Amino acid sequence: MDVTTKRQVTKKPKIRLQFGEDYKFVQDVVTANKLNTVCEEARCPNIYECWGRGTATIMILGDICTRACGFCSVATGKPNGVDEMEPVRTAMAVKKMNLRHVVITSVDRDDLKGDFGAKIWAETIRQIHRHVPKCTVEVLTPDFQGLASALYTVFDAAPEIFSHNVECIERISRQVRAQAVWSRSLDVLKRSVDYGLLTKTSMMIGLGESKFEVIDTMKEVVDLGVEIFTIGQYLQPTRNHLPVDRYVEDEEFEDYKQLGLDMGFRVVESGALVRSSYHADEQARLAKVEL
Repeated sequence: MDVTTKRQVTKKPKIRLQFGEDYKFVQDVVTANKLNTVCEEARCPNIYECWGRGTATIMILGDICTRACGFCSVATGKPNGVDEMEPVRTAMAVKKMNLRHVVITSVDRDDLKGDFGAKIWAETIRQIHRHVPKCTVEVLTPDFQGLASALYTVFDAAPEIFSHNVECIERISRQVRAQAVWSRSLDVLKRSVDYGLLTKTSMMIGLGESKFEVIDTMKEVVDLGVEIFTIGQYLQPTRNHLPVDRYVEDEEFEDYKQLGLDMGFRVVESGALVRSSYHADEQARLAKVEL
């Protein structure tokens, strides 16, 4: 089925709104350090829960993306210049929040010819390790257009977890993320595994895929050596984005979790509101990353 074909859908998952002291604390730290979070920019449904737990996914390299994926609400356009002090400010925010595990992500920076932002990525990892040595770092990176030197720049900074999302099944990949290449994403993951990093990926469902296609995708990435896998419901952020084809039942998510563990993933997070960084600290613990 074409992902642009609209169908009547029901049973949208409920989002819990919780504004506590921890939520306000995270908000204040992010604002004071002039940082962006994917929690806000991507309209994550778990922002209230995660910020309420004192955690956040920090988005570096600005808040304007050079790509326009059909599922993503991050602004698209011409980004501003690189902020060389952002890695230090990010580390200071992590220290202020007293985090033991942090997730760093970014917009795509196809405008930064030569390394696509990899040097800022690496420096951010190093600054966090330097200033908050007890905090483990998980990175959720773009594909850097498959540039090996950019990937190894990030790998050499030694993140505890390297993540890059396949986002969806191969058949609809060009419609969901037109400027990405499915095989390139697999190559990014394979390079991370071969380098020796604990590797993770994530995908959305509810975009027109079949259950068999989801299972085939899971098999494809586990065979690469990916050890952490998350899967969640696609939620349309605005009317201008791809429509939801269906809302997936809880039982189906439970099936994917068990199937994933049986396939050989070390950790599987599966549920309607699951996103790639959802409960990332717990995933790291389950994967036996030293926290």
